[in-house]
Amino acid sequence: HTAGAVGFYWVNDVGTRILVTGDVKDPSALPKCDVLITEANYGDHSDPSCHFEDDLEGFRNVMGCGSQVAFGAYAFGKAQRAVELLRDIGYHGTIAMEEKSLLLTRSLVDNAGDIVAIGECDEGEVCIVPPWDLKKLPHSMKKYVLTGRLDYSYPALQISDHLDANGLAKMVEDIDPELTIVYHPSGERPEKFASYLNSVGREAVSLDQVSNVLSNEFL
Repeated sequence: HTAGAVGFYWVNDVGTRILVTGDVKDPSALPKCDVLITEANYGDHSDPSCHFEDDLEGFRNVMGCGSQVAFGAYAFGKAQRAVELLRDIGYHGTIAMEEKSLLLTRSLVDNAGDIVAIGECDEGEVCIVPPWDLKKLPHSMKKYVLTGRLDYSYPALQISDHLDANGLAKMVEDIDPELTIVYHPSGERPEKFASYLNSVGREAVSLDQVSNVLSNEFL
C-alpha cells in the first residue's frame, strides 16, 4: 500500500497458511496461502469509480514540460510514491519536500536520491508538498495534485495508493486461497467484493458474515 507496509503470514498448528494484508497497491511479493484476509477499498465491481488506472503517461508528460513542477501529495504514502515514480521515469535531480514528507521518505524509501527540505525552489527543481500547501509555492510553478478526487482547485493526476476492483480480483486469483475473508473498509464494499469473488468461483465472505468462533467462557 505504501513504502514500509507489511503483510502478516503464518502457518497454524494444523498447517493452514494464513495471509493478512492491509490496503494493497503492489501484491507481487505476496505468497500463496489457504486463507486470505484482505481489503476491498475499491472492491465494488458495479461502481465505475472502483475501476481506474494510474495516469503514468500524464505523469511523464508533466515532467517533460520543461517547467518547475510541484506535486500535491499526502505526507505519508503518496509523497513516497511520487518520489519512487520520479526516479523510475529517470528524473535524477533534486526533489524538495515538506518537512514531514521528507523525514518519512528518508526513513522508508531506498535510493530516494537527492531529497532536501523545501525552501526556495531553484530552476528545474521538483517540489512535493501536501495538497493544501501548493498555494504557498511560487505562482510560476506548474502545480498538480496526485489523486483521483476532482474537488481540488489544481489539475489532478490519477495516481492511487490502492488497487482498483480488477486489481483486487487479480490479486486473489494470483494468491489462490481456498477462502478469502474481506474485512475492510466499513460499509458495503467488503460484502460486495466477497459476492463478486463467489460469482467467479472463489469462496469468499465478508467479516460481518463470519460467526464468532469464541465460546462465551472466553468472553
